[in-house]
Amino acid sequence: MPLTHFLAMIALVVMAAALTIWVGLSAGIPPVAFVLVALSAALLVHLNLRDGRDHDA
Repeated sequence: MPLTHFLAMIALVVMAAALTIWVGLSAGIPPVAFVLVALSAALLVHLNLRDGRDHDA
């Protein structure tokens, strides 16, 4: 992937996140809800990426 496409993708993701937070806050959603949703999503991604192997071996 060329550097310009990578940087444009990062910029779009940051702008989309800012827009989501702005719309949510203007709609009256408390900031704690954003934190809980983000942590829940991170937990789900983490649990889905595990392959069932034990890391001690």
